[in-house]
Amino acid sequence: ALAFPDGALTYPELAARAGALAREIDGLDRVAVWATPTLPTAVGIVAALLAGVPAVPVNPRSGPRELAHVVADAAPGAVLADPAADLPAALAGIRRIPIPRESPRSPVRDVDSDLPGTAPALVIYTSGTTGPPKGAVLSRAAIATSLDALADAWDWSAADVLAHALPLFHVHGLVLGLLGPLRRGGAVRHLGTFSASALAAAVDAGATVVFGVPTHYHRLADELDTDPAAAEVVGRARLLVSGSAALTAVDHARLERLTGLPVRERYGLTETLILTAARADEPVEPGTVGRPLAGIEVRLVAEDESDDLGAVEVRSPGLFSGYLNRTDPPTTPDGWFSTGDIGRWTASGALALVGRKATDLI
Repeated sequence: ALAFPDGALTYPELAARAGALAREIDGLDRVAVWATPTLPTAVGIVAALLAGVPAVPVNPRSGPRELAHVVADAAPGAVLADPAADLPAALAGIRRIPIPRESPRSPVRDVDSDLPGTAPALVIYTSGTTGPPKGAVLSRAAIATSLDALADAWDWSAADVLAHALPLFHVHGLVLGLLGPLRRGGAVRHLGTFSASALAAAVDAGATVVFGVPTHYHRLADELDTDPAAAEVVGRARLLVSGSAALTAVDHARLERLTGLPVRERYGLTETLILTAARADEPVEPGTVGRPLAGIEVRLVAEDESDDLGAVEVRSPGLFSGYLNRTDPPTTPDGWFSTGDIGRWTASGALALVGRKATDLI
């Protein structure tokens, strides 16, 4: 199921280890997870899902002020962490529960079948670029429906092995990169550090899908340019997927020339999960993030009817439930959420993002 530089687990081993931890946290309102890119983090998240306890993944690189804000806002009943992890002072006053590194020989805890889909699964804090980070509450149903829509778009199945080196404290690495393969019954190969040699080794060992961000792919193109053997191996993968920011047209062209594979982009936010994606069965259109996924409505609201640019608004079963400890409704009365992005439709029906709405960041 999982392979990290610090260890690997089969599905039965993961179930046993996470099941034992789930019994320890049963009944807590929320748990923080010290989200290093390691095997214990994956076990801690799965344990929280098994126990039906919302997990708050904590960025280990958070500054002390941001971390103190997250801890005060989320008020976790415990923090789950690798026994060897050195936790910062902001977490010192919280009960610490070590994430087991051994698989106990005990019955596996079943998921509570009575738990509704609206029950919160994760509280993921936003970047806080325009204010203090806010905790976006993602329900179990929102995560499941979003991952299933991506499976439809990418023909994602149990036969796929996903390789990536993404952090595990946000949607890209955690929801897509960890829970996505587990929901399909497939496998995750976390590279630790993204490099052409590490990726080629993973593909040579059976990886079929690659997730990355533009900085990963830019570095990959640079390295593959001088390593044709690695480029040939990476080209055996089924899908290269990029997200979290726009991939340049230059890197699109370089990677396809080097590997023979186009890079497929997708678009989403913490609050919305994934909204659009370039499908596996359609040509890639660089500069776009694909068409809306199944079950997701996307509209562009223009200030001028003659303008082909508009504010991106969405309505979807994958929307978050709201921000933790905030009472203001996250959507309009009829269910639309404003992403803050500006986009346009291309002739093929794909969405192209062109900027942000009324936000200046210095």
